[in-house]
Amino acid sequence: MKLRFQTNPLFWITAIISIVLDHLTKFLIVQNFQLEETLALWPGVFHFTYVTNTGAAFSLFSNGGVYWLRWLSLIVSLSLMGWAWFGAKFNQWEQLGYGLILGGALGNGIDRFVSGYVVDFLHFRLIDFPVFNVADVSINIGIVCLLIATFFSGKPKSRSY
Repeated sequence: MKLRFQTNPLFWITAIISIVLDHLTKFLIVQNFQLEETLALWPGVFHFTYVTNTGAAFSLFSNGGVYWLRWLSLIVSLSLMGWAWFGAKFNQWEQLGYGLILGGALGNGIDRFVSGYVVDFLHFRLIDFPVFNVADVSINIGIVCLLIATFFSGKPKSRSY
């Protein structure tokens, strides 16, 4: 009998690692920084800056009215878990991509349900980019992995004439 976790093992491992790294880094920031405190790792370029975010990734929609984001992250997370559990086997790039997206969605989703906001701390000041976190990075790398899976899957393309 094959266990369901054996169907897409890289998906599950990637998701767990992503959630753990996200929450570990957020915990370390919250324990060691005051709100809005910053530490220049590369002055003027890259800082750790502790902020909270009630909006979406990269502070989008942070002006309020985003109560629905917690439910969206829950729906995305449950859908991905159900698809990986009951659906077809993903290739390695898909497992990696969907696992990173699940880890990021759960990482930020847990924060939204528990605290009502997300802890952000990665700050590229050189280009004045919004402060973000490991979950946001996971989601974006996951999207890149899915693009790689789509364009470089090695499956021959069928042509209709």
